[in-house]
Amino acid sequence: MDWFWRTYANRKHTQWEKTFLWDMIEPYRRPRSLIPLVTLNIAAFYTGVVGAAITEQLYKEKYWEEHPGEAVPMMKPLFYFGPWKVEREDFKGP
Repeated sequence: MDWFWRTYANRKHTQWEKTFLWDMIEPYRRPRSLIPLVTLNIAAFYTGVVGAAITEQLYKEKYWEEHPGEAVPMMKPLFYFGPWKVEREDFKGP
């Protein structure tokens, strides 16, 4: 049993030394790259833009099938439940 505790203590000591050494080197390391984060944000933004364009086009096509030859009114926002007001004479609500 004495061998077990001596091995355990040696291992803990070397782990602590590794941590101590890496903590000393940490300020001199190169900072992490922001490229993956920026790429992800750009991809998410353009995914939303394309999704909104497809949704609006489907809305227009559905409206034209039900009301051929008429101007398509503005689409009501899908994920905004607060008050919204459009000040145009030619606007008629959905």
